[in-house]
Amino acid sequence: MALHVSRLFGEDAARFDRDRAGLVPHLHALYDVAVELALRGQGTAPRVLDLGAGTGLFSGELATHLPDVSIDLLDASGEMLEVAARSLDLYAVKHTLVERDLCAPLPEGPYDIVVSSLAIHHLPVPEQAGLYRRVREVLRPGGVFVHAEQVAAAVPELDALYEEFWLREVREAQTPQETVDKARRRMAYDRPVSVATHLEWLAEAGFRSADCFYKRFRFAVLAAWR
Repeated sequence: MALHVSRLFGEDAARFDRDRAGLVPHLHALYDVAVELALRGQGTAPRVLDLGAGTGLFSGELATHLPDVSIDLLDASGEMLEVAARSLDLYAVKHTLVERDLCAPLPEGPYDIVVSSLAIHHLPVPEQAGLYRRVREVLRPGGVFVHAEQVAAAVPELDALYEEFWLREVREAQTPQETVDKARRRMAYDRPVSVATHLEWLAEAGFRSADCFYKRFRFAVLAAWR
């Protein structure tokens, strides 16, 4: 993730989870599916890598189901990781903070589970495909990669429809206009791709099986197994 994008998120770290709930309609459904898939990883005390971990929302959800989990949280924003650490420390979750850009080398595996939520689309498109290859390399055989993501429509002309649905739902959620405006400034840097493109990249990276398990307009959950 480019450093200027991480700064945009770091500025709002303290209120990030509250804002995300107003900007991602049906956030709980998205995470429910993502967590259920991640629990398909190996063992009762798995080693987990959370990419673009932000405030640790995904990691925290996993820890409620896996009390003996060990999590490496990777994010370019130190402010975000500080928020995550406070939350995980409160519940004595074993974790390590890795302040690092997603384009940098990943921590050494092997991991039982790799997860990411609403982060990888900030990368340039070639870097997104390359990250999938690097994720596979740090996964154990049989390990699972779960990716909750903002996606593009299958054809460009439908992206306007995605935008229409998104605006309707954030207004129904009474999300403050200031929050929407900040999100739009961040979204100017986004490079989302379609579900079909994600599945193609996962296959090219060498994952043995992959599918999209949830999709509502521009938000989707994919999972792939090594």
